[in-house]
Amino acid sequence: MNATHGEPPQVPATAAQGTVPHAPPPSAADSAFAPGDGRTWARVSRRHTLARGLAATLWALPCALGGGLVGWRNGGVPGAVVVVSLVVVALAVTWIVAELTSRSYGYAERDDDLILTSGVFVRRLVVVPYARMEFVDVTSGLVDRWLGLATVRLHTAAAATDARIPSLPVREAGELRDRLAHRGEQRSTP
Repeated sequence: MNATHGEPPQVPATAAQGTVPHAPPPSAADSAFAPGDGRTWARVSRRHTLARGLAATLWALPCALGGGLVGWRNGGVPGAVVVVSLVVVALAVTWIVAELTSRSYGYAERDDDLILTSGVFVRRLVVVPYARMEFVDVTSGLVDRWLGLATVRLHTAAAATDARIPSLPVREAGELRDRLAHRGEQRSTP
């Protein structure tokens, strides 16, 4: 209760609208990327950042080791420090971009199409009509499998409208695959 007026406390607008806590605040330009029809974006797993960061770290370790050895042979300790430092900076940037990317992905299933949004520096919105879908597949790399994640890919007749939704929990990815395949079959039948 609000002590001054005896009213229940007000819920912030973002919580009342059901937005995802890790989503960035909307701006005026974001209205062009809204899912429409009063829908909200379904988001990828919060483990997206961890999956992308771990994959980058697994690549960075041998690069730092090999680069450090080459730097040491050609420039001594300062050369090794420079090369390893560059790898560490690149790895840190990769983790930051992975977090920003995680916040940018969203998808919404509408009556006649699936819409996807993504992009940190350049926003992108893709509308994939169910009738245009040729097939849907699910993939999962080593790190993704270890974290229980999968990527759903939608393939259409036009490669420009192919789309992917990364870092979904495996069960959710399977359910989405089945729903999309069913809707695609319904729409493609005359």
